[in-house]
Amino acid sequence: MDTNGRVSLAIITDAVIDESAIRRAVESPASGAVVVFSGVVRNHDAGQEVWSLEYQAHPEAQALFAQCCAEVAAETGLAIAAAHRVGLLEIGDVALSAAVSAAHRREAFDACELLVERIKLTVPIWKRQKLAGGATEWVGL
Repeated sequence: MDTNGRVSLAIITDAVIDESAIRRAVESPASGAVVVFSGVVRNHDAGQEVWSLEYQAHPEAQALFAQCCAEVAAETGLAIAAAHRVGLLEIGDVALSAAVSAAHRREAFDACELLVERIKLTVPIWKRQKLAGGATEWVGL
């Protein structure tokens, strides 16, 4: 296990996420594995065609996002970096990027999954999907 559990980056932003910067934030000479997760806007949901998404964050979302990252770093002892985008996103845009580095792949995979699941369960970020035909629906409320 990497003994320098740390959060290199934990941000909610309206800017395009630089996935390579998320990866670089956790890399180290001691790491034999870097796992990067990219949550990408897809063109469908529950059998409906999706044209775009709009993410909105609660005013306390940034603090909770940082807390999730810090908790996973402390629990695993690994280097963590993550960014979540808000605002209007198009199909193919990255909504969430998370990276974890570790000495070995299994611990990096497990920690990255833990991080993504904790963010999804804890951080109040909601999405409004624009569907084919112009209808919209909120998800995650």
